[in-house]
Amino acid sequence: MNPTVIAAGSVIWRKRDNQIQIALVHRPRYDDWSLPKGKQDPGESLIACAYRETLEETNLKVSFGPYIGDIEYFVAEGLKKVYYWSARLADDSPEFHPNEEVDLLEWHSLQDAIEKSTRDSDREIIEKFVNIPFDSYPLIMLRHAKALEREEWQGEDEDRPLEQLGQQQARRMLSLYQVYGLTQIHTSDAVRCHDTVEQMAKALGIALTITNKVSEYTWKKNKEKAIDYAKDLIKINEPIILCSHNPVLPRMMEKLTKKIDFDYPSNKLQPGESWILHHNGKKVVQIDRLEAPVK
Repeated sequence: MNPTVIAAGSVIWRKRDNQIQIALVHRPRYDDWSLPKGKQDPGESLIACAYRETLEETNLKVSFGPYIGDIEYFVAEGLKKVYYWSARLADDSPEFHPNEEVDLLEWHSLQDAIEKSTRDSDREIIEKFVNIPFDSYPLIMLRHAKALEREEWQGEDEDRPLEQLGQQQARRMLSLYQVYGLTQIHTSDAVRCHDTVEQMAKALGIALTITNKVSEYTWKKNKEKAIDYAKDLIKINEPIILCSHNPVLPRMMEKLTKKIDFDYPSNKLQPGESWILHHNGKKVVQIDRLEAPVK
């Protein structure tokens, strides 16, 4: 039995004259109109695959939003499973220079995109896209990468560094989170948090905002400081990362999602994992979860 072919892609959207438009690409090899997508490379995360394939097939600058879902269908190699994210067009200026698999890109209204799509699977994803809160912004609540165990460290806890695995995770953060078009990165002043996001911030040209309000030692003294900090961030309609600690992040999320009417993950994050709180500036409308970067 052939292994399942894993792929990922996106639904790229823009707003024109108060109408949502979807980008479809034409592949001459198959003579079909489809959503941009492609096979996952070895060791590549699904969301990084979706972002890479989107850039390769469209050359459009996008910012990823909520996860849409997945579809399955059979190809010559066997069963194929494709995962999709919504992707807001961030810049109209790049010229259309895709890879050799694509020769045309067209923008269509939602209904026209459904009718134009060649595959039923693409039509299914566009219909799912319509029913998610795609016009939203992510507040990414990231737990720091793997740090030395407390009993292995002789100094102050806020100075406890990342262990080797955590350093590897920190080097891979960019591949996961550049997809969101980040504009701000906030971090606890603990070394393990700062070092988790520092390389990513430098690569993106973003100045780190370092605060003790979301640190563990401040949390033990005054929990409201961290909660108020998160409440202020969710009012900003920009893609933001907040890197903090396991005791702090679950309570933050509980407070930010207190009045929502859908289930949310209540279990704690593992080192290097995150919750993606998609919001509209007033309330959280969807929560995704990203696993820690692979080694």
